[in-house]
Amino acid sequence: MTRLHLVRHGPTHAKVMVGWSDLPADLSDTAAVARLSAHLPGEALVISSDLIRAVDTATAVETGRARLPHDEALREIHFGDWELRAFDEIEAEDPDRIRAYWDQPGDVRPPNGESWNEVCARVDASIDRLIAAHTGRDLIVVAHFGVILTQVQRALRLDAEAAFAHRIDNLSVTEIAHSAAGWTVGRINHRP
Repeated sequence: MTRLHLVRHGPTHAKVMVGWSDLPADLSDTAAVARLSAHLPGEALVISSDLIRAVDTATAVETGRARLPHDEALREIHFGDWELRAFDEIEAEDPDRIRAYWDQPGDVRPPNGESWNEVCARVDASIDRLIAAHTGRDLIVVAHFGVILTQVQRALRLDAEAAFAHRIDNLSVTEIAHSAAGWTVGRINHRP
């Protein structure tokens, strides 16, 4: 069995849509970071997306664990022309598309961005590669809201709307395992 400990990076405090923009994480809550690190298995391998907020969070919880190279396929949703813009601003310009993107996720995409189905395909392929390369290990995957939701959706066999109903807080861990029998889900959005 391969266990995934999906950790959402520290907060950016941005009040806009942040996908592929490389904003730093606020890791000043050292007590929360220490609790998270202590909660994670000591022999696990650590990997993160290549965006600095995930890289720095992975470094903060690494504490002697082996580190794998960053994986750009673990990046957040690519919001394209919506990147770093407020929801209200986008809604004023393109209300039907932004509502459909969040209310009926699937094939709808932001201009020059990616659809939810494309995000799922990208992240699923990355997670499959990790599982194949490290079968039977514990993996700490430090990533983003959307990345974690793709795996919740996959493991629980949910539709996208049901997956989006889950909350994924900064510095939380979601536990999912894969074995020959399939997927099992432990805690979602656990804050140690």
